[in-house]
Amino acid sequence: MNSLRDIWTKRFQHYMMEQQRYLKYVFTGHLAIVILFVIGAGGYSYSEWLKVVPDTFPAALLVSVVIGLLLTMGGPVTLLKEADIVYFLPLETKLMEYLQRSLSWTMSSQVFLSVIAGIVAVPLLNTVEGTRGISLFIFFVAIFVLKWWNVHTDFSFRWVNDGHGVWGDRVIRFLLSAAALYFLLIEAWLLLVMIALPIIFYAYVWMGRRGKNPFPFEHFIKVEQNRMLRFYRFANYFTDVPHLRGSIRRRGWLNFLYSFISYGQKNTQTYLVIRTFIRTDETFYLWVRLTFLSALGAVFIPIPIVAVIFSGALAFAATLQLKIALGAESTFRMDMLYPISESTRRKAVLKIVRGVQWLSAIILLIVSFAQPAYGNSVWLLPVIVIIISEATLRLSK
Repeated sequence: MNSLRDIWTKRFQHYMMEQQRYLKYVFTGHLAIVILFVIGAGGYSYSEWLKVVPDTFPAALLVSVVIGLLLTMGGPVTLLKEADIVYFLPLETKLMEYLQRSLSWTMSSQVFLSVIAGIVAVPLLNTVEGTRGISLFIFFVAIFVLKWWNVHTDFSFRWVNDGHGVWGDRVIRFLLSAAALYFLLIEAWLLLVMIALPIIFYAYVWMGRRGKNPFPFEHFIKVEQNRMLRFYRFANYFTDVPHLRGSIRRRGWLNFLYSFISYGQKNTQTYLVIRTFIRTDETFYLWVRLTFLSALGAVFIPIPIVAVIFSGALAFAATLQLKIALGAESTFRMDMLYPISESTRRKAVLKIVRGVQWLSAIILLIVSFAQPAYGNSVWLLPVIVIIISEATLRLSK
């Protein structure tokens, strides 16, 4: 039998190949353009805001809360499979040889988000709090230490409690992490030492008890399955994932929308496509998320040209992904049994995507009135959404 170290290595290699298999379709030229626009718009807006940010702005508190959330969220990456309940049972006493490698990967793969957030926060901290030099160095060291503490404490808590009460543990870890970062940023060293004591004690309690309970294989296997399912759902926005089965909800409160489609053979595909859009979680929530982000940008970005770039990038992303998702060809669909031209489905997809993007434009127009900086330019955002959406529908394959 292979050692647990070899098993982890082989599974990790397969996991990385699986990630690369789908990520190559995700990070294409289209998405690169969107990311470039979003980063450029966000960076420009951020730099302009820093010029006028008041000295009373709670920068340390905001940064502590945001990074505290990033440190707290994210579960363990174990790469466990259902068969391991039986396969690993005789090796349970040596299981930590496998799990230590999974915890190391969890730490290294998740900490970069917190580090990036810290790097973005540095100009704000310099401007408002005057944080620089050795304090910033200690700040980033604290991010790594707190992430290690969160990963190992979360893992131990799940082990001891068989996965129960996870959200309560997250709240406690968030409060302790955010408080430690806040006291560090305001250089309240005595309070930092005082908050370090419960942090150490909390980890000691759960890490000391985890070996006394049987390892909860079922919980960690379920966590791993859900984690991979989220990845496959994300990848499915960009390419077909054959073994993925999307979740479906009826959403009866939207049934009135079907009445806008007149009864007739020529509207068959239109009816089927709109039902697919409304009832499929992946497509429906994709549109809701991107529309919500556009609305937030319209309300909180005070520079019209930046808001236009931001909204245009999200409109491009929403249109392209909806067109791909709704137009994906299935091996067999029930409508293939009926004498309906294949071209009608493509036309129906374009019609529905165009319709929901017009709805996004209307929502954007309404929320734009909440931003006084736009003045007479409130019409710019909905117009750019319509133009970008139409261009994407016509020019994309």
